[in-house]
Amino acid sequence: MSDVDLHPHPSAAAPLPPSPAGRGKAAPLDLVSDFPAIPAGWAYLDTAATAQKPQPVVDAIARGYDRTYATVHRGVYQRSADMTLAYEAARARVAAFIGAQAGECVFVRGATEAINLVAHSFAAPRLKPGDRILLSMLEHHSNIVPWQMVAERTGAAIDVVPLTDDHRIDLDAMQAMIRAEHKVVALAHVSNVLGSVLDAKRATRIAHSVGATILLDGCQAVPRVPVDVADIGCDFYVFSGHKLYGPTGIGILYGRAELLGAMPPYQGGGSMIDRVTFAKTSYAPAPTRFEAGTPHIVGALGLHAAIDYVDAIGLDRIHAHETALVARTREALSRLNSVRLLGPDDSAGIVSFVMEGVHPHDIGTILDESRVAIRAGHHCAQPLMEALGVEATARASFGVYNGPADVDALVAGLERVGKIFG
Repeated sequence: MSDVDLHPHPSAAAPLPPSPAGRGKAAPLDLVSDFPAIPAGWAYLDTAATAQKPQPVVDAIARGYDRTYATVHRGVYQRSADMTLAYEAARARVAAFIGAQAGECVFVRGATEAINLVAHSFAAPRLKPGDRILLSMLEHHSNIVPWQMVAERTGAAIDVVPLTDDHRIDLDAMQAMIRAEHKVVALAHVSNVLGSVLDAKRATRIAHSVGATILLDGCQAVPRVPVDVADIGCDFYVFSGHKLYGPTGIGILYGRAELLGAMPPYQGGGSMIDRVTFAKTSYAPAPTRFEAGTPHIVGALGLHAAIDYVDAIGLDRIHAHETALVARTREALSRLNSVRLLGPDDSAGIVSFVMEGVHPHDIGTILDESRVAIRAGHHCAQPLMEALGVEATARASFGVYNGPADVDALVAGLERVGKIFG
């Protein structure tokens, strides 16, 4: 047997403070010390773009490259066999995390690749002129552009669900506009700009009522709220590891087994084959047929460690923590006359806003001088910016490492911005 340790260790998250005596909710999280890239006094408020990495994830990645590295699915030597077991254990861990089966989870580079895979491998062979694709006004470009490419290729058309007055996907409008010609629906579970949370089960029921297939973009959802794809009933679900406190370059496509089994490969190469001859190639079953080439092995191990870390805290507790920070932020910013808040009051971990007379890029630059890091721009959601009547927004987004002091630093920095711009 091998004498190396290839399997991710259980989460090494710091012990969590106990719930206050006599009260039903847990104490606020205080986990910033788990994150080596966050120095004291730096308010990192850009988690919606990418989450910082806790030490257990850093350790899993280092261990994967340091003492235990080998290829997977190919070698007959023990270390390769052990690494293969660890890689497939990561797949099983992901599946359990989202309520799926391991064979329904495809490792991809991220949500962008996952959406492209579904668009080109599932949708493109099935769509024809007269068919329609249904998106929403708040989608990320990654959930718009692949569908435009497929629509141009197949002759299908795209319809867009509007937003409610408080900036949610308007499911009443979706119910009224959907019809049998809609073959594919693709919606964000949580908006990356507004933090608005979709009623995913209702959206799925509406899509299925006309026989449409539905894909949900879960990039902002899986780090913030519990997700159970079987309970939701969706056909496809995608997310990226780096927003879930894991590494970049690794993500997940969940697809119902019967759908993945009927889809042709998206890319050709090694590992995704059954047998190759110059006359004909036969393909491996899903999910392997969608994983051409040498995979991001250590990325999968890092994702496993990230899920262990998040599970040790508890997504219900994470959501409650981020909800409290959102409420504190929105209340404080509402007192600044020059600030206009966007999105619903109960947004999930994200607060977008504009400041009268100040471009978001200037806000971001001045806040950086105060050691506050936010995102400023169109957030890869230009159609949403147009619908909101702005060119860009400033966005603060929270993670398990944030606390009230970060909100206070943001508010103090914005007060400084106001003074600079008069």
